[in-house]
Amino acid sequence: MKITLSQCFLSVEDPDKAIEFYRDTLGFEVRNDVAFEGMRWITVGSPDQPDVDIVLEPPVANPDASPTDREAMAGLMAKGLLSGVIFGTDNCDATFERIREAGAEVMQEPVDQPYGVRDCAFRDPSGNMLRFTQPQ
Repeated sequence: MKITLSQCFLSVEDPDKAIEFYRDTLGFEVRNDVAFEGMRWITVGSPDQPDVDIVLEPPVANPDASPTDREAMAGLMAKGLLSGVIFGTDNCDATFERIREAGAEVMQEPVDQPYGVRDCAFRDPSGNMLRFTQPQ
């Protein structure tokens, strides 16, 4: 039996800012952009991984969500507590400089970790944590 990753989901507050960040800063392809019942889902992914998608979705992907639920999700997003993704890179320092120069919020500058990677971290425009690791 073979199991592979197909999709993962990140909540985003502003779909247009998310597209700008993931497409223009990270160099991802926009693979799908779907509106449904007043909400919008965007699928992006690395050109080097055509079978893996990141779905950028509304914080509360339910048109019937209560104002209390929406407020709770907004609070969690503001604190960066919802989700994150770890990306691999072949050059952590160059990746860091490119993303930093684009204005992303730096969480951690490149550092050699005791578990064998050099990594750095940022927040995307919605506050999701993104780590970039390079094997040593």
